[in-house]
Amino acid sequence: MVSTGQAPAAQLRVLVSEEALRQAVARLAAAIDRDYAGKQPVLVGVLKGSFIFLADLVRRLSVPVEVDFVRVASYGTATRTSGQVRLVSPLKTDVRGRDVVIVEDVIDSALTVRYLLPYLRRRRPASLRVCAMFLKETGTPPPVPVDYLGMTIPNVFVVGYGLDYAEQYRQLPDLRVLE
Repeated sequence: MVSTGQAPAAQLRVLVSEEALRQAVARLAAAIDRDYAGKQPVLVGVLKGSFIFLADLVRRLSVPVEVDFVRVASYGTATRTSGQVRLVSPLKTDVRGRDVVIVEDVIDSALTVRYLLPYLRRRRPASLRVCAMFLKETGTPPPVPVDYLGMTIPNVFVVGYGLDYAEQYRQLPDLRVLE
């Protein structure tokens, strides 16, 4: 067998269980259902990390939604952001006059959301909100508004539930600490 350099998943410490993730998604879906009753918001998933969270969220929603994606990059293969955000794949949906919810996996430095808010505002949505599954504790309030938050986690590098390190570990069903 060829080694990939990837640590076995069993050696990664579980930080958030599958059940806790399910409960957080259900709570977020209920809040979005309440806020968008009678409307059809556009959920904009931030690739690649949010795809599993977004899929779980969409399945729990009662309100009709449209889904689109943007892909941005700031990490590459590092465990720290480069500090530079670049748009890799732009939004395809016309969101003018529509209610838009950015769906993000984790907010730590908030560089991605700070980049996406003006990017989306230029498209003149009726409303623009942020939904994040995880917010890393940094000791200061998040530098962006987070309208829907799944949970706060320690400021450690995490993988699983769509989050990766060098494209590894996304498939893990829970959230784990990469040490």
